[in-house]
Amino acid sequence: MANLDKDEVVAAFTEAYKKVNGKAPSIESKSGWYSVDGGKNVRLAQLQEMTASLASGSSDATSESEEKKAPKKEAKAAAKPAKKKAPSSKKSGFSVKDFWAEKLNAEAPGATLPR
Repeated sequence: MANLDKDEVVAAFTEAYKKVNGKAPSIESKSGWYSVDGGKNVRLAQLQEMTASLASGSSDATSESEEKKAPKKEAKAAAKPAKKKAPSSKKSGFSVKDFWAEKLNAEAPGATLPR
């Protein structure tokens, strides 16, 4: 694991963020954790990965930011068709109760099972 310079990583992230979103991010640091624009706290290495993803896939990041800016009604309407999938009837067939019954029967044949 390479030692990361926090000033360099934060500066690189800020530049990449500016290129994609057109504004500077609000980065708060606390005890080695960094929060970008009040979002989820991430470590410095994750911030560096985010920089690489912003630099390489700026179109993907732009579409994500546009989705966040879209009204919530549109997002809910888009999410409803995805939830109407047919329920999955596939079951693994594994039962903990049966597993323990087989295990106890193998260890002590004829023993009664617990409640």
